[in-house]
Amino acid sequence: MDIVVTMTRSEHDFDTRSALPLRPLLFEILLLLHQQERHGYALMRDLAESSDGRFSLGPGTLYRTLKDLRDRGWIEQSEARPAPELDDERRRYYRLTELGRQVASAEAARLESLVREARTGKLLPWRKSG
Repeated sequence: MDIVVTMTRSEHDFDTRSALPLRPLLFEILLLLHQQERHGYALMRDLAESSDGRFSLGPGTLYRTLKDLRDRGWIEQSEARPAPELDDERRRYYRLTELGRQVASAEAARLESLVREARTGKLLPWRKSG
């Protein structure tokens, strides 16, 4: 008889580098949720705006992606709600988890390193501060 042991990862033993590189859509969602909690429709609208239309998602694609992010433990549904007169009770609000913040931060550092390499190799100009 074989014994199968199922182990779950805690936030403490997850190596964020193992999740990298992130798909651009996932990174954009994590960035938006880092700024503030949002409901699905606001995420669709804000994604299209912040990406200059690169991410114009329909509800099906968005909610599959949100489910994937929840399953990874990077986002969670928020119980906080705006005042009833400003809200629709059908809306689900999402927020970044600490693990999601760590993954987004690791991806930002990875991208920053790539940009630095591009500048060192003179693919991109160095920006002057000031």
